[in-house]
Amino acid sequence: MKLHEYQAKNIFAEAGIPVPESRLASSVDEVMDAVEDIGYPAAIKAQVHVGGRGKAGGIKIAMDEDEARQAAEDILGMDLKGYTVDRVLVEAGVDFENELYVGITMDRGEGKPVAMVSTEGGVNIEEVAEENPDAIAREHIDPAFGLHPYQARKIVFDAGIPRDVAFDVASFLSTLYDLYEANDASDIEINPVMITSDRDVVAADAVMNIDDDALFRHEDLAAMEEDSYEDELEAKAGEYGFDYVRLSGNVGIIGNGAGLVMTTLDLVDYFGGKPANFLDIGGGAKASRVANALDMVFSDENVDSVVFNIFGGITRGDEVAKGINEALEQFDEIPKPVVVRLAGTNAEEGMEILNTDLVQVEGTLEDAVQRAVENAQEVSQ
Repeated sequence: MKLHEYQAKNIFAEAGIPVPESRLASSVDEVMDAVEDIGYPAAIKAQVHVGGRGKAGGIKIAMDEDEARQAAEDILGMDLKGYTVDRVLVEAGVDFENELYVGITMDRGEGKPVAMVSTEGGVNIEEVAEENPDAIAREHIDPAFGLHPYQARKIVFDAGIPRDVAFDVASFLSTLYDLYEANDASDIEINPVMITSDRDVVAADAVMNIDDDALFRHEDLAAMEEDSYEDELEAKAGEYGFDYVRLSGNVGIIGNGAGLVMTTLDLVDYFGGKPANFLDIGGGAKASRVANALDMVFSDENVDSVVFNIFGGITRGDEVAKGINEALEQFDEIPKPVVVRLAGTNAEEGMEILNTDLVQVEGTLEDAVQRAVENAQEVSQ
């Protein structure tokens, strides 16, 4: 689960990390009220879950009332990398001399969290890692003992942080790890950490992502989840309990099992199509869950055709077939062609139940995928 910048900054501030004064606003009038209280210069920042907001026009610095109003009018309602901006964070400007990067994430290769610090803050850290990996100092953390103070100091000095602010940056890093561990975060970072002309250290940005499977332990964070949805499709996925990943293609994919869905994605690509999504309905899915999955895919405007790939183990083919029928019978006209492949437990019974007036049925996965790709190509022509 991704937190918005303003949500993460509230958590950081409560933990003792200095952040600029700020207010959330959802209208031009609210922006103007906020800047009147905060003063100039002020940063007006789109609250969407995408990187590179500044380059895309989602962050503007206002030096006076006219610039603030223009920035609010430009950002609120804009389409930012596929997301509509409906809220902005109005934040006091920071007079800075240097920008740093500080973060904690999981190094899956090592099986340990890794702390990272760089003097090249304010830019995409992935680009820094690719183009100049030596600019990032790293230190792996034993989760049994946590981040030792000497490790925090070591990584800060290895990164070349100026000595007069090094201990403050090390304190930031230690606090971030405490938050990472206490909140079951998957990654947490500040980019940039700003060093002011007075040599104060301030968190000018905040990223905090939480492991979805741990939310049952964090009611306060779980309560933020609905507020973090960026569009109706994400909200619907949360309502149905699906992990729905949008991709760039137009062939909708539904399967029961991550491996099965990944195989289907690969075959769509192999046969010349482009997957529109990743949707795993899970094992043991009942008819209502299957119907919800179809509703999800039909709601994705990028989808031109759908392929259903079900292998019955825990999930029974006849239950899946009931779900498909129930979902499709709700429509006077099927919005997108659906191809179904059933195999495994009760697959024959499922094939008999399926309403072939509503769906196309194929006996093999390869045939099902090929037909779905052809359907998508016909629709998009």
